[in-house]
Amino acid sequence: MRRSVNKMCRHDEGCRLKDVTKSEGITEWLIEAIVLGKFASGMKISEPELSRELGVSRGPLREAMMRLESMGLVERVPHVGARVVTISAAQLAEIYAVREALEGMAIRQACANITQTEIESLRQLLKRHQQHIDHVDGATYFHQQGDFDFHYLIIQASRNKKLISLLCDELYHLVRMYRTQSTRTESRPENALNEHVQLLNALEERDAELAEMLMRRHIRRSGLLAAKRLEAEHANRRFKESVVNHSTKGKAS
Repeated sequence: MRRSVNKMCRHDEGCRLKDVTKSEGITEWLIEAIVLGKFASGMKISEPELSRELGVSRGPLREAMMRLESMGLVERVPHVGARVVTISAAQLAEIYAVREALEGMAIRQACANITQTEIESLRQLLKRHQQHIDHVDGATYFHQQGDFDFHYLIIQASRNKKLISLLCDELYHLVRMYRTQSTRTESRPENALNEHVQLLNALEERDAELAEMLMRRHIRRSGLLAAKRLEAEHANRRFKESVVNHSTKGKAS
């Protein structure tokens, strides 16, 4: 690996290993390491090296890696081993299509189950987001946590355990990983915030039909922006590769 895991654990805030003696603790640490970009997209993860660096046995680590595979964060490649997934345009489209359908259902059910206390907590959260946008020059929306905290809380308010499991496990971390590791071009913080305010107003009015329509439209717009950003990244990568290839050919001649 490119960096010492021990150094990462000591110096990187938000990516701390809470309990390396249990597979749950290892899983949690690895999720944050991947989501926050400490293990980059496509990066190989050596289990023997990770086991030595963390000072844990192979058993719990193997369980943690299997868990990450089931969540879609890690894949095993023949003759390569385990590596962090690289999200393709097709996979990104699938993720947002599923989010659109399931989060639309979640907010519809939340309209019947959310408490006034939860609504007020969401209102305070959006106020903090507005303050961040107002006071941080060139601020993007809270891609790593805030945006998903809002969605996460609404999903929890649905009280639907199966929906919560589907949305707050695999999809949640995959989208966090993509947003953290992608560029921040063409962000739309004010638009995203305004859409969240509209969603919250519909929730408070208990208007399930409106809330679902707004949520589906919100996720669809986010998906289109993510697809555009991913295409720009791929184009930039292809350009860099062509420059390198041209330079290599020039030296050879």
